Amino acid sequence: MSRPPDMLQGMLDLLILRVLQHEPMHGWAIGNRIRQLSDEVLQVQQGSLYPALHKLEEQGWIDATWGESENRRRAKFYTLTAAGRRRVTEETANWQRLSAAIALVVRTT
Repeated sequence: MSRPPDMLQGMLDLLILRVLQHEPMHGWAIGNRIRQLSDEVLQVQQGSLYPALHKLEEQGWIDATWGESENRRRAKFYTLTAAGRRRVTEETANWQRLSAAIALVVRTT
């Protein structure tokens, strides 16, 4: 069974927003942090990560500024906006409701 692309994209958006709640990060660090927090299960490819970051920036949920990464390279650092903080709260609540409902179905069937 294939997964709906909008569901997967929404999950990636939530993961990015959650990671950025803690501190501004550049793209590679965001992907790496998602991988670490998921115990190496979730590996976000650059071809998915950077379009998602651009979309979140266009929606006004994150801002980007150029800076220097830990290895002295120029990198875009992303940070949550006020709208992004509200959005991550809403999306986290939605995800918790959805995952609880899925768990109920999985347990009872």
